[in-house]
Amino acid sequence: MARRLPDGDRHATGADFEAIARAHLEAAGLRLFAANARYRVGEIDLVMRDGEAVVFVEVRYRRSAGFGGSAASVNTAKQRKLVLAAQAFLAGHPALARAPCRFDVVAVEGDAQAPRIEWIKHAFEAG
Repeated sequence: MARRLPDGDRHATGADFEAIARAHLEAAGLRLFAANARYRVGEIDLVMRDGEAVVFVEVRYRRSAGFGGSAASVNTAKQRKLVLAAQAFLAGHPALARAPCRFDVVAVEGDAQAPRIEWIKHAFEAG
């Protein structure tokens, strides 16, 4: 059975890999709008702008691709939570409500020194 990290370690590890994902997206031209936007219904890791589009980014990290890897962990239930959190975010930022939106997943595997990054644009639809 895999050893589970204590909550503090998991949060620190998550923050490290979110920073890696953010740097990857910024290098591709996206701009950070918000990070770790928390709502009762869920959390959005990164909210970025890609031109006029608002991009809600879920960052997933797995040490290895076993059990389907990082991207496979964004299941239907997680997608539903992300959509609800995005709706809450847009309700709080009415100037963005008419902008085109998309949901991306950045799947990171391996270690922080040499991560493998897979950026899945339009990973799923809100409807």
